[in-house]
Amino acid sequence: MVYTKKSPALFIIGIIMLAIWYMADSGMLAPFIEHLAAGKKYKYGAELTSIPLYFGIIAVVIGAWQWFGTHTEGNWDYYSSTIAGGMFILLIAMLVRWFIAPEVAVISMAMGKVGDTGKYIHKLLGLNYVVLGILTGIVIVNVFKVPDWAQNGVRLSRLGLKTGVILLGTLYSAAELKNLGGLSIIMIGFFVLGSVGMVLWMGARRNIPNSMGGVLSAGMGVCGVSATVAAAPVVQAKSVEIAYTIGTILLWGVGCMFVFPIVGNVLGMSHVQFGAWAGTGILNSAQVAGAALAYQPDGIETLKVAEIFNITRVLVLPIIVLWLAMWYVKREEGSEQVNVGRVIFEKFPVFVLGFILMFALSTTGIFAPANHYKGKYFGNTPEQGFKEKNLLKDDDIALLQAEADKVQRADRKAALQRLLENRKIMSIDDDTAIRGLVNAKVLSKKANKILKHAHKAVRHTAKKIKAFRKWITWLFAFGLVGLGMQITVRAMKQAGGQPAVIGGVVGLTKAVLSLVVVLMLVSETI
Repeated sequence: MVYTKKSPALFIIGIIMLAIWYMADSGMLAPFIEHLAAGKKYKYGAELTSIPLYFGIIAVVIGAWQWFGTHTEGNWDYYSSTIAGGMFILLIAMLVRWFIAPEVAVISMAMGKVGDTGKYIHKLLGLNYVVLGILTGIVIVNVFKVPDWAQNGVRLSRLGLKTGVILLGTLYSAAELKNLGGLSIIMIGFFVLGSVGMVLWMGARRNIPNSMGGVLSAGMGVCGVSATVAAAPVVQAKSVEIAYTIGTILLWGVGCMFVFPIVGNVLGMSHVQFGAWAGTGILNSAQVAGAALAYQPDGIETLKVAEIFNITRVLVLPIIVLWLAMWYVKREEGSEQVNVGRVIFEKFPVFVLGFILMFALSTTGIFAPANHYKGKYFGNTPEQGFKEKNLLKDDDIALLQAEADKVQRADRKAALQRLLENRKIMSIDDDTAIRGLVNAKVLSKKANKILKHAHKAVRHTAKKIKAFRKWITWLFAFGLVGLGMQITVRAMKQAGGQPAVIGGVVGLTKAVLSLVVVLMLVSETI
């Protein structure tokens, strides 16, 4: 079978990308960009004048070959057939990120703030490029249908998400892992084991087959689809039971992607708190990433915390598979023995191992100095290398002094006082306290902007790490648009009656309880 379609689609996509680049680079889009910026600096100027040029050239060249060339069966034929769909997803991600999401923000701000929330509706509902990209994908697949020439490329989007998770390993520091690792193990252990046990208990009382209960418990308790696939052979689940489980996970997870950021915004959760909640309460890795990026689309702190909790959850998978194997054998007379070790080895998510490997490499300093996260200029004076232009100005100090009485916590009060005295942050502990003050949103936006500048002045991120951050953002944007194109109404209907009821009860219980625990125990900063 020849997979590569003779179609002008990829060539046309390339022309559109090049047209976007030309209009941005020549200034033709300047009035529209000024409108989207709404009086502020437009964030995506550098991307507009580079990314569409590079990918546009690639799409035009390969698109011309796909349109006019001769294609034969083989491995290259299959891989080349994914390029058109991949570029289709990328084009949508570009349009949503650069134009549609900013336009939604402009319209939202024109409507004014919502009630006494103090927030615009696009902020309250999380209507940023991540959420809008997923919604665009959902509309395309359910209303217009994904074109045949793009089908293979849409499946490729999962690779984008997993590659993004692997690269996240380069951004972690030993200090962050030390502070979050213990907490994530305790929380994940409690909620994973509790969710699996709850599904098995409810399944027994609602008389669903043991195989159905086993595979549903793994999917709802551990990490969604990956756990479902790993547990299926152990509990000898039928194809329809696997489909019901995946449908339930999809139905619940899609809701969580949109509801979690709204709840987080209403409660004013910090990036760390929301990341911990999303990584614990949402089922699938892709859905965790979607919610985290929806909550903080222009930063990566929430995603980093969410993925630490998510990775911890995946690492529990072998224990759950062993538990289900013993549980199933005891409950099913005449059940066939399964090689549990082989199942774990074959089905364990490879991207988790990739994440661990990249983290291990990161700690050696291969991507950046091993302690780059500690900052370079704590305690330094202008005479010792700190740039004088980064010191707080008189106007900045006056504003912070005027609002200092709003700060109640002793550690934050002391850190703020030292900042005012020295015109810069002097230690890691003070930096942590200042970041917590920003996340607590006690001061005005203008004051918080000054504090953020003071934080950036002492923490210099390595160039490689900055590059990784940009690629990670685009990998997730690409993957989540593609994820939206795989969310069909038909698939969600497959959840069925009993599995959907059990999954809904367990999912809601885990989401609510984990929210309570996070708000009580998780700090506002790492």
